[in-house]
Amino acid sequence: MNTTFNIPTREEVSPANQAIFDNLEKAVGFVPNLYATYAYSENALKNYLDFSGAKSSLKAKEKEAVNLAVSEVNQCQYCLSAHTAIAASNGYTSEQIVELRSGQASFDSKIDALAKLAKNITENRGATNPEVVDNFFAAGWTKENLIDTIVLVGDKTISNYIHSTTKVPVDFPAVQALNQVSVAHS
Repeated sequence: MNTTFNIPTREEVSPANQAIFDNLEKAVGFVPNLYATYAYSENALKNYLDFSGAKSSLKAKEKEAVNLAVSEVNQCQYCLSAHTAIAASNGYTSEQIVELRSGQASFDSKIDALAKLAKNITENRGATNPEVVDNFFAAGWTKENLIDTIVLVGDKTISNYIHSTTKVPVDFPAVQALNQVSVAHS
C-alpha cells in the first residue's frame, strides 16, 4: 500500500478543485498543503471549506482558542502551526497561544472556560465532564455556543486526522512541542 502522500498540484486535481485552488491563492496567497490534500477527493475540499466557513456564534478569536486546544490534544503539528499563525493574526500573544494550546486561558475567564471545554470534549471523545460544561455556562456562554463549540471540535478533528494519516509537509512556521515551551498555570 502506498502511504506516501505527495501534494497534488493544480494540474492534478479536478476542475472544481482547480477553481478552489485559484480562490485560495487569491485569499491566502498560496494553497496550504493540507487543503491541497483534501483535493484528492472530488468533493472533500469544497465540503470542508463550506463546513469550516459556515456561520457560528463563536467569533474568530474564540474559534482559534478551540482550534489550538483541539489540535494540541490530537497532536497535529500541521494544525498547531497553522492556527498559531492565525491566532497571532487575531491578536493573541505568543504566551497566550501556548496557554490556549494547553487548554486554558488565565488572561480571560470566558476564553478559559471555552478552551477547557474544547480540550475536555476532545480528550474524552465527546463524553464531556459535566463540571466543565457547568463552568462553561457559568462563564457566560450559551447553549448555542456549546453546540457551535462541539461542531468546531469536529471540524478541527477532521483536519487533525487527515494530517495525522497523510503526514503532508507543514507549510506554516513550525511550533515547538508544548512540553518544550513554558505554560502559565492558573
